[in-house]
Amino acid sequence: MFDRIRRYAGRFRGTEGERVPEAGGKRERRTHNLFEAAAVYVAARAANDQDRIEEAAGWVSPEALSFGVSELACRAVLTLARERDESPAAVARDLLGLPVS
Repeated sequence: MFDRIRRYAGRFRGTEGERVPEAGGKRERRTHNLFEAAAVYVAARAANDQDRIEEAAGWVSPEALSFGVSELACRAVLTLARERDESPAAVARDLLGLPVS
């Protein structure tokens, strides 16, 4: 009986990233961390996949997503700078199409 009540209440208070099976079975909980959300969000933006963008944006708070995207950008710039043997500043300006200062 309590299982039915939990399933019913779970429909109204389910958190982002949590899946509750419809019929029977164990409750499956899937949470997403901010780095996973950021990776999916950025990849979806690059592919112009609006459904996936909205899905990833719902996994974490807007602040957490912003932090994750910022961290991803920093790591990407550092990786490219190492590969190109250039400074991170030069790589960042190049990626944004800005003139070299």
